[in-house]
Amino acid sequence: MASGRTIDRGELLAIFIGGAGGALARTGAVIAFGDPARAWPWSILVINLTGAFALGYVAARPPLRLRTGIYAAALLGTGFCGAFTTFSTMMLELLQMLDAGRLGLAALYAATSIAGGLAAIALATRLARSLASRA
Repeated sequence: MASGRTIDRGELLAIFIGGAGGALARTGAVIAFGDPARAWPWSILVINLTGAFALGYVAARPPLRLRTGIYAAALLGTGFCGAFTTFSTMMLELLQMLDAGRLGLAALYAATSIAGGLAAIALATRLARSLASRA
């Protein structure tokens, strides 16, 4: 690794387990919400906004370590949120909208995704910091 940091096998395991859980949760959410290829991709938007909120909360909390020795931030942040959210699918949906000549819809979807994601992460960060300061 370029940073000179040694690999923590517990952290890698946490990322792996969190990633598997996040991918399964995303698949379940897409199935529950329906086909993301429709006019407005609600499933991917909701997934990405929920994931941004969760990541903001995890990132803003003081470092926690689970009883099993697996790092909570790696499990929940990098692993779960990283696999749950899907920037690449959002980009594909935007490309499909553009290919279909739906420029306004694509612009609205991109703006909603970015502004909504920033709002979600800001809200979660504020919440996490507020709860941490009370503890």
